[in-house]
Amino acid sequence: MIRKILTTASAAALAIGVFANVAHAQDEAAAPTPAMWTVSDEDTTIYLFGTVHILPEGTEFMNPTITAALEGSDQFVSEINTSLIPDYDPASGNPPPPELIEIAQMQAQMAQLTTGGTLRDLMNDEQRATYEASMERFGIPVAAFDGFEPWFVAMNMMQVMFQEAGLDPSDGVERRLDHLIEGKERGALETIEQQMTFFDTLPLQSQIAFLTDGMEDMDAMNEMFSAMVGEWIEGDPVGLATLINEPMSEDPHLYYNLLTQRNYAWAEWIDERLDQPGTVFIAVGAGHLAGEYSVQDFLEQRGIAAERVQY
Repeated sequence: MIRKILTTASAAALAIGVFANVAHAQDEAAAPTPAMWTVSDEDTTIYLFGTVHILPEGTEFMNPTITAALEGSDQFVSEINTSLIPDYDPASGNPPPPELIEIAQMQAQMAQLTTGGTLRDLMNDEQRATYEASMERFGIPVAAFDGFEPWFVAMNMMQVMFQEAGLDPSDGVERRLDHLIEGKERGALETIEQQMTFFDTLPLQSQIAFLTDGMEDMDAMNEMFSAMVGEWIEGDPVGLATLINEPMSEDPHLYYNLLTQRNYAWAEWIDERLDQPGTVFIAVGAGHLAGEYSVQDFLEQRGIAAERVQY
């Protein structure tokens, strides 16, 4: 399930033990070199920085070149404006902030199942068995989400997995960068509602596969995430495309909704932004800057070259 949504605002990690090993290994490794590109003309420079939306504790990714690019930018742009989403710890016992309640209500309304049956009625026997076993594993009644579409259930299951793994969804690259951009203009390529729509408009069978894929072998998933963080820290877009994008290509609907159409729109945004002077730092999921139909591919179609930054 999660391997197919690494590039969205919610995706990132699963097992704290695996990621603790990644962070420890980083202590003994060379300086981090996550991939970054520049797009420029005579009076505009745009940095394209690939991110991981949730990081294991202790993972450092900044280096002097990234710091200088961020500090020298007039505008910071990400997929959504994460600074508008307040941090919240369910273990605190405090009620969620109004902003989070509003988002949850919007998602639940979008995700109401209208097929006349239940979520599990849409699954074949194998999918249903996998789904119910996973729900039982996490102590969730198997009928808890029967009235909702599969994409919404996947989002909620991810949050449960994050909590079990001890991961903090508020500790990702974008969140950390938010604290380094005081005084800069803030921009976003999408809204939260738009991002939910990319899932909501998937065919139901794609949503079901998206939900149930990967639930059977969590150990294999942990290994993949460990490899993903390593590839990202080392700045290997080819390796990231293999890990993140190739599994999504098994379903053309999923690949189009979550990658192709968004990358095309972002390339258009960049093309138009080049008409204005200034320096912009764009931070988006690393999968959007790797593989086939990447943002760079669509920029190239427009005659715009993206040059890899050398550290």
